[in-house]
Amino acid sequence: MKPSGKPPVSAPKSGVIASRPSFPVQLKPAAGVPTANKNMAAPLSRPSGAVSPKAAQKPVPSGLGLDSHAVRARMVQKLAAQGVTDPQVLAAMGQVERHRFVDSALVNQAYEDTSLPIGLGQTISKPNVVARMLELLMRGNEGRQGKLGRVLEIGTGCGYQAAVLAQLAQEVYSIERLRGLHDKARDNLRPMRLPNVHLMFGDGMIGYAKGAPYAAIISAAGGDNIPANWIDQLAIGGRLVAPLQSANGTQALVVVDKTAQGVKQTLLEAVHFVPLKSGTS
Repeated sequence: MKPSGKPPVSAPKSGVIASRPSFPVQLKPAAGVPTANKNMAAPLSRPSGAVSPKAAQKPVPSGLGLDSHAVRARMVQKLAAQGVTDPQVLAAMGQVERHRFVDSALVNQAYEDTSLPIGLGQTISKPNVVARMLELLMRGNEGRQGKLGRVLEIGTGCGYQAAVLAQLAQEVYSIERLRGLHDKARDNLRPMRLPNVHLMFGDGMIGYAKGAPYAAIISAAGGDNIPANWIDQLAIGGRLVAPLQSANGTQALVVVDKTAQGVKQTLLEAVHFVPLKSGTS
């Protein structure tokens, strides 16, 4: 669904959410990456006078070279071999340079199918897990053509998934409860100048009501239940994808579809995410 208008991003009186600027971008697709279908919206152009993303981005750490197109293309080929089929998801994964979101000491592992530490006890998810969850989001919203509408991301982390979501959704609202990671994501995303990404510091468990209803909600942390606020903020016809923790401590992906008749929950494969927590730090 297409949002009727862009909501304000000013902080509520409680001060839990702090508004952040959004950033415009034009990303270059990786060589050999499958192209999106004809309904996919064209990449956003850079505003007049804006700094080139290549010029603005931090230097590529040594050991990776000046061009990550080839390694991104290989990563996308592996994702396709692992069963990811959505052409828009594969194209988005191929566009975003994952090595710019990890510490320089780990840059040579950036395109391996592994999670990596990003500080404060948090991780950047494996490319396969990111692609899998995004593909599940894209399969929801029956009747949708082209990009998703407005998406809420719980747990910005280092900003990588938000950058990929920016290629798939009209608007992305991303909340992070850890100030250090919120600042890191802001620094990582600023050079990319994504106009449709809005970063907020606050408690993700309460969601972001000012941006609701959302066509899709995705969480990078798992609790023993899905917060009621998330369901309330999901649009009719929308889909939520998140890890869900069972009584024995194991986690599985859950897909929640909200229809006019009610809410349907589907448990899928086992996953491992950081625990969902309330509050800010």
